[in-house]
Amino acid sequence: MDWTSAQLRSLVELPRRGTITAVAEALGYTPGGVSQQITALEKATGMQLLRRVGRRVELTDAGATLALHAERILTTEAEAVEALERTRNEISGTLRIGLFATAAAELLPPALRQVREMHPGVTVRSRDMDVDEVYDAVAGGSVDLALGLDYPDVPIPRDPSLRVMELSRERFSLAVPTGAMPGRPKVSLADARELGWILPSVGSYYGRAVLTACRRAGFEPQVLHEVTDTAATLALVEAGVGVSVVTDLMLRLRPSSLEVLELHETMERHIVVVFRSFAEHRPTVAALVDVLRTSAGRHSPTPTQA
Repeated sequence: MDWTSAQLRSLVELPRRGTITAVAEALGYTPGGVSQQITALEKATGMQLLRRVGRRVELTDAGATLALHAERILTTEAEAVEALERTRNEISGTLRIGLFATAAAELLPPALRQVREMHPGVTVRSRDMDVDEVYDAVAGGSVDLALGLDYPDVPIPRDPSLRVMELSRERFSLAVPTGAMPGRPKVSLADARELGWILPSVGSYYGRAVLTACRRAGFEPQVLHEVTDTAATLALVEAGVGVSVVTDLMLRLRPSSLEVLELHETMERHIVVVFRSFAEHRPTVAALVDVLRTSAGRHSPTPTQA
């Protein structure tokens, strides 16, 4: 039958995402573009693949059957791309990388410069996305690899089809308005129990990790401002309306007039690169992963099965 990888990818993502809009966000399309892909696939197969249930859509029996085979087709296609890359005399090809805001600003630019110098035949296309979505994006094949975050207190569920490689570790400090905690170069989280907090939603891994650390310290943070954007968080701390935890990488996103206090507690986040296990030896993926780990300052991290 005459169908395209983009059409199959749109179909495969629907059971994972639940709505056309969510699929569009995951794949970097417009909702209308996803609908067109599915409509074209229905014309190619001559069968109805979706049905609407309230505001959501779900696969018909035919759609579910095709989605199962589409996963295999897309995996075989990815393996073919790897095999073709390995026949070339030089490392060349196109990679799609997903990344979160901090990585986009601080980690990717130097890595891309190095890739351009070392492997001019490699083209990297990047997509900014919610950090909690990067694992699904790699598993679903909408990107070839991604930069993500993992928190020891709230580890992200592991998919056996993925490999996670740690690039670096960052320790959190406490960001407070200037003068809010005078004469306290090092504090405990509990020392800020009476202050208002600026944190992401507890529905995010980051939000749950901070909440877990605070509860371990014996208190429930009073969240005055629920904010995901790091630059906005720093601006609010600078304005004197609350405190938050930060890392050195986060602080580099926005020069701010605030105080950063070392924490007695050890609270960390791990910056990782995620890719599908079968792509580990794909030349372009291996080259970019090597550049990323060098750029992150870790020369020989130990890969772990995800």
